[in-house]
Amino acid sequence: MRGENEIAIVAGEASGDLLGSLLIRSLQAAGLDARFYGIAGPKMQAAGARSLFPMAALSVRGYVEALGSLWKILGIRRRLKKQLLAQPPRLFIGVDAPDFNLALETRLKYRGIATLHFISPSIWAWRPKRIRKIARAASHVLLVFPFEEAIYQQAGIPATYVGHPLAHALPEPDAQAARERLGLDPDAEYVALLPGSRPGELQALGRRYVEAAKRIARARPQTRFLIPLVTRETRQAFDRILYEAEARSLPLRILFGHAHDALQAADAALIASGTATLEALLLDCPHVISYRVPWLTWQIMKRQALLPWIGLPNILAGRAVVPEILQDQATPEALARAIQELLTNKAARDAQIEEFRLQRARLKRDTPRLIAEAIRPFLA
Repeated sequence: MRGENEIAIVAGEASGDLLGSLLIRSLQAAGLDARFYGIAGPKMQAAGARSLFPMAALSVRGYVEALGSLWKILGIRRRLKKQLLAQPPRLFIGVDAPDFNLALETRLKYRGIATLHFISPSIWAWRPKRIRKIARAASHVLLVFPFEEAIYQQAGIPATYVGHPLAHALPEPDAQAARERLGLDPDAEYVALLPGSRPGELQALGRRYVEAAKRIARARPQTRFLIPLVTRETRQAFDRILYEAEARSLPLRILFGHAHDALQAADAALIASGTATLEALLLDCPHVISYRVPWLTWQIMKRQALLPWIGLPNILAGRAVVPEILQDQATPEALARAIQELLTNKAARDAQIEEFRLQRARLKRDTPRLIAEAIRPFLA
């Protein structure tokens, strides 16, 4: 028997957990009474979702890194698929995580279960042939970027542009209010460090960010640093990085969560490529983007890339607005120089913020209403 009001939902990492929680709350606000279960992080669980498997097991980046966790991830997907086919939900929603969700959606859709994919894979940036896989997998796709509509219309895939949930949910930036909430000096200079929410990202970038901060602190003793971490595991891993880098005297404050406050409060930020760069855009935080993956993963990514940038602010603008320092170029020296340039060059900061506000206006829609309207027919 199909669950009358049951929606299965899967997110694979912290950014998907945030987006999934916003989707759940959108349906609740629209009066759509449903029970959510699947794979959920803390934010989705706080919104009422029940998690059958730990979301952290799916939080693996890149081709090479995924190999070590492949059998565990495949086992989780196999067990979840078996459960969903035995007791079909009214709707399955895959929140991003395309490598996990699209294959699962394909099987469920084949068996007559409606499937909705929330956040299109970045077919406009790389791996464009995935559009065919999406067509087989998804009954409907919720799009968060305006330029995606034409791609899906051309492919004949039912899709709705709902705006970006973060553009709707995040407040208008207020640096002083954020500093008050965090108990920061209203007149001090702050740099936020966001090396990524996944353990692999922290391992790849955490030490480099700390070494860059040490160089900035020597050149600008007035600068203080903020680093928001989302789990106890990442806090412990970062403590080890500080110890190994002999950086315990660094004027750095570790925050448990509060990434949005940190970005609002900061004069500049150093950010791993991903959703956090979009959050920085929406919160008017000038920043530098960096990323580093194993050599083989990078070679594969380069060969499949369609755009010259990896950062969402640059992709949305169609030009290089935010500096991108990647792979072997992402040395502590280079990262420190780029941040110091932002701190000392008001024109560069203002140019970023001006473009950020243009893009925020494009992304901001009545997203909860549009999400609810797109999903309502599947629950009728």
